Amino acid sequence: MEEALVDWSRAQFALTAMYHWLFVPLTLGLSFIMAIMETIYFKTGNEKWKKTTRFWMTLFGINFAIGVATGIILEFEFGTNWSNYSWFVGDIFGAPLAIEGIMAFFLESAFLAVMFFGWEKVSKKFHLTATWLVALGSNLSALWILVANGWMQNPVGMHFNPETARNEMGNFWEVLFNPTAIDKFLHTISSGYVIGSLFVIGISSWYILKNRHLQFARRSMLVGAVFGIVSSLFIVLTGDSSANHVSDTQPMKLAAMEGLYEGQEGAGLVAIGVLNPKKTVNNDEQAFHFRISIPRLLSLLAERDMDAFVPGMRDLVHGNENQGLPPTREKMKKGDQALKALNSYNQAQKAGKDSLASAHLETFQNNYPLMGYGYFEEPEEVVPPVGLTFYSFHFMVILGFYFLLLFVLVIWSNINDTIGRKRWLLRAALYTIPLGYLASMLGWVVSEVGRQPWTIQDLLPVKVSTSHLNAANVELTFWLFAGIFTILLIAEVSIMVRQIKIGPK
Repeated sequence: MEEALVDWSRAQFALTAMYHWLFVPLTLGLSFIMAIMETIYFKTGNEKWKKTTRFWMTLFGINFAIGVATGIILEFEFGTNWSNYSWFVGDIFGAPLAIEGIMAFFLESAFLAVMFFGWEKVSKKFHLTATWLVALGSNLSALWILVANGWMQNPVGMHFNPETARNEMGNFWEVLFNPTAIDKFLHTISSGYVIGSLFVIGISSWYILKNRHLQFARRSMLVGAVFGIVSSLFIVLTGDSSANHVSDTQPMKLAAMEGLYEGQEGAGLVAIGVLNPKKTVNNDEQAFHFRISIPRLLSLLAERDMDAFVPGMRDLVHGNENQGLPPTREKMKKGDQALKALNSYNQAQKAGKDSLASAHLETFQNNYPLMGYGYFEEPEEVVPPVGLTFYSFHFMVILGFYFLLLFVLVIWSNINDTIGRKRWLLRAALYTIPLGYLASMLGWVVSEVGRQPWTIQDLLPVKVSTSHLNAANVELTFWLFAGIFTILLIAEVSIMVRQIKIGPK
């Protein structure tokens, strides 16, 4: 029953997060594209740019409204389905979410009405300012959520209170400027910018294919493609930085991303590969049926040294004495000592045995960084689902480079005034819209599945993070949410399609 509860709780949270992420990235990307278009209108005074801005602003508003609804449900689930986790993270996770509500939502809501309804009621400069502040507010919302998520991946800036069994904020700035959080924020919003760009280019391509609103479509397409190519290049930079930090804080995730079972010096980066599903950390099967690797590139990305050693999953599970890597069983013993010492400390405190309590507290503090390992029964539990992590990562990268090529072709065709004749390119741009969402979802799969079995890295496994609920109740709400979210998605797509068919007024 406990296993079923964990599985359904994870499934419900994943369902809510994935539906929510269908709306968020378009909000992030369109908000800045609108602001750029309105800036061009402000500088040139050309009413055509005003009409262009207002059209995309309408689609932004439809998407924004439904995205807020799914986001609220997502935050409630931390308390309903993951109460043990919510208690354990204490102030750390709550602080960024509170700041998001106070700062980001306030900034968005204060200027959203001005942006939509203030065209003829406020000055051009004030309206432009409101549009840019809405874009900034949308991205600040993402910042605080991703700061919280980054802390889960790399917990810093806190101390554990053994009396309340809660983590408490020790250094807010260390949490905010956590390198994992910064990389995650920049990489995630960049993916949203790419989705926004693909959306604008794809819809514009549809108009050209239908021979409607041609000048509007080409204007929009050019802005979207330029914004997209800049965002794509930034994704490459932030992805490189993320790989470097993952190597330091979550080496098991990096090994799963590359299907690396045996650690190597001068490790190559897999460009294309087919995993052997029979391979585990405990057998001698070949890891791949087929692969093409770029020599030494993984070592360069992970350690900034082409000859550096990159640990594999077997090294991390069974240890590697030559590289100073302890086996997981040793970590499990220390985690078990931490849990027992915490229990003994609380009992000694209640009995008024202060000296004994101090001794247990010292033992606990010495082993606390590995406390989460005390919940495992077998070392192999620390290995994430390798196939899902590996293929998600590589398909995401392949799609990313395809998007970059598409943006280049769209810009080149616009400059040469041949975009109208390249119907294959227009169709490709239209059909690429869902691929942008797929690539972004795959990125989240890599991030969240790749760090399993942890809710908080090294401190709290997923299997002890849930609320004390009946699994059947969670299953019921899963299907209820699935129905509600599907209806919301159908409603949004229907309204969007209707508005696109109407076109710019």
